[in-house]
Order: sequence, then C-alpha cells, then structure tokens
Amino acid sequence: MPSQREMLGDRRGAVRLLLLASLLGLALGEVGDFSPCLRFFHGDAPPTGLPAGGRLTPVCQRFKNQYRFASLYDRQRRAPLYSAYLLTPAAGKRPKTHWKYEPQLAFSRGNPEMQVLPKTPDQNVIESQAVLPDYSNSTYTKGHLNPSLHNYDPDDRKATFTLTNVVPQKKGSNGGPWARLEEAVRARLGAFCLGPAHVITGFLPYASGQRWINGRVAVPEYMWSAYCCPSYSASLPRGARPFLPTYAAVGRNDRDSGEEIVPVDPAAKGSGRGYDVRQLPLADLEGVLRQRLAPNVSLFQGQCAGPPPVDPPRNPTGMF
Repeated sequence: MPSQREMLGDRRGAVRLLLLASLLGLALGEVGDFSPCLRFFHGDAPPTGLPAGGRLTPVCQRFKNQYRFASLYDRQRRAPLYSAYLLTPAAGKRPKTHWKYEPQLAFSRGNPEMQVLPKTPDQNVIESQAVLPDYSNSTYTKGHLNPSLHNYDPDDRKATFTLTNVVPQKKGSNGGPWARLEEAVRARLGAFCLGPAHVITGFLPYASGQRWINGRVAVPEYMWSAYCCPSYSASLPRGARPFLPTYAAVGRNDRDSGEEIVPVDPAAKGSGRGYDVRQLPLADLEGVLRQRLAPNVSLFQGQCAGPPPVDPPRNPTGMF
C-alpha cells in the first residue's frame, strides 16, 4: 500500500501534468471551452447572458498550430451563433484556400486543428456540423462571420474559410449592404483604433418558424456585429466621434422580414434592395438581442471601458 508521502507526490505530479497540458492546449481542448483563446474577447471575457445548453459549443478555431479566432457553434442549427476575433485590417484579394471543418465536433479525440473537408465526409462529420452539399442548390451563399478582409495575416485569412464560421446568407446581403458594412468597419478601425479591436459578429434566428437550407442548416433572419476599440485616437474627425469606442449593426437577411428592427430603404435598387443594414449604438444592439435571444445579453466586459483617447503616432499606417 503506498505511503501518504507517495500518494501526495502522485497528486502533485498529476496536477503538474494537467497544468502542462492546459498550457499546451491539450487538457481543455479546442472544442468545449474558450479558455485557450480568451484573448479574442475584450477583457478575456466571452459574452454573457446567452442561452445555455449542450448544443452551444465553444470552438477555439485553430489552424497551423495557432488559435486564429473563437466561435460559439450551435450544433442543432449547424451554424455559429457568433464568431469573435481581433480585427487587423487586410489588403489584397480574397485568398485561395479550401473549405474546412472542425474534427472535434465529430470526434471527441479528433484532430485539434480545422481540416480540409474531404469530398466524401465521414457520417459523424455530416451529423455534427454543416458540410458543403448543404449549401448546394440553395439560394444562399456561405456568409463569413469573421471575414477574411478583417485579418492581416495570410494564415488568419485562410482560417476564416471553415464552415464553423459561416451562415446561410443571401447574395444580395453578402455582396451588397453587409459587404459595405464590413469595409466601412475595416477602414474606420484601421484609421482610428490604436490597439486591439475586438469584434463579435453573429446570427439572429427567426422569432418563430425557423428556416432551413436542405433541411439541415438554419438560416438567420438577421446578422449582427459589434466592435470594441478601447484605445483610439483623440484627434477624431467630427463624423467619426459617435463610432468609438463601440458601435454595432444589424443587417437584414430576408427581404420579406418586417421593419421593426431594420427599416427598408424604398429608394434602394438592384440586388441589395431589401437587405438593408442599420448601424446603431452597442446598447441598442444588445436591446435587440435581449428581445430575440436572451434577456441579459452583454457582449463586452465593462461595455468596452478603456483608457482615455490618445494622440495618434506620427505617420500612422492604420495597421496594428
């Protein structure tokens, strides 16, 4: 029978192993816990007050042995409820890369990194998450929550092309008003934000009568986004002052939706008509989310409190 000293030594050894595994991202894993990738959230704190349940799974999106962003994945809807990331504005064309999936959603001991989707996915993968055929023969595009143009590093950009980061989005929105919003946010934060800018972009389901593509992937009625830039230039032009340190937006993904959340511009023309985007203060977006998702939603710890604005460096590049 082992002595008390030996038993204590075994316990200490086990604690050391668990600590080492945690530091390496092994004990907690990339799926089921945000602990390895808290840096993507302001104050290292994920949003609070969102619906709890086993179907909502935290995913630390890992690619080429690095965490790139974080997503809260809804297994039932086979779509992310939101993705959270650090905006580092990119320039250049959309990267050429393969669509990926998350092995650990399908297998508890699966590869900790996102993998390229095979032509014929395993049945466990098909059951656990969206696959490319889900989007085939539908009227929806694969809409990024974390868009590649909000990422500077080439591998960060490639990592956004995973189906755990996209939702069914109408082409008129994805290539129209929502695309213009993404560009406006990229330009605004690139010009005036002097430190990490935290962005959370998400899925707002229908209040009733959920819509699906191919009977498998839920369609958002609206898309929403909010950012937090706690450190920004004191020398803001008047037009930019209302947009910092936080601002938000809601975009229509259904032309036939009512106008109580986002009004329709009657003068809009072309394929983007009816897919309007409403920019609004963070508190107003949280009010919408509290009505449609959960009563106590809070996206940023301390509502993005930070130091006072500071003067920008000489010859700012707009990059972080």
